[in-house]
Amino acid sequence: MCSQPVEQVPVKIKVKTDIRDGSSKDTFELTAFGQYYKKENARFLQYNEEMEEGTVKTIIKISDQDGLILRSGAVKMRLPFQMNKKLRGSYDTPYGVFETATLTKRLDHQFDEQTDIGSIDLLYEMSIQGANSGTYHLVITFQKEEEK
Repeated sequence: MCSQPVEQVPVKIKVKTDIRDGSSKDTFELTAFGQYYKKENARFLQYNEEMEEGTVKTIIKISDQDGLILRSGAVKMRLPFQMNKKLRGSYDTPYGVFETATLTKRLDHQFDEQTDIGSIDLLYEMSIQGANSGTYHLVITFQKEEEK
């Protein structure tokens, strides 16, 4: 088994999150710089987010069948995704570990090797400790950062 080094592409990432809970809707937007790379049959996007509580490292893994968002640092969270399946995850808080459940409605991703532009479109319902916390729509776009 030979493992070749993974080529990491520096990327500029835009994350837009819409959260619908009943009649209310919140939108959050974030721009970050990180890395994009392929490993076996999965694609990875990795970036850090600065928050009041500290730095949060986020890794998004996506393949044709499933996805996973891992956050570590100031926020610890594990959210798995698989089309039309309810999957258990976890959300660590200062008050303890809460169980999450995600039901994935849409899981699309593209990456154009010519333009070095990619996107991830993820729509899911989430509950925390069995209580519905809304429908989340993540649209993540990223493109290669030009080396200076």
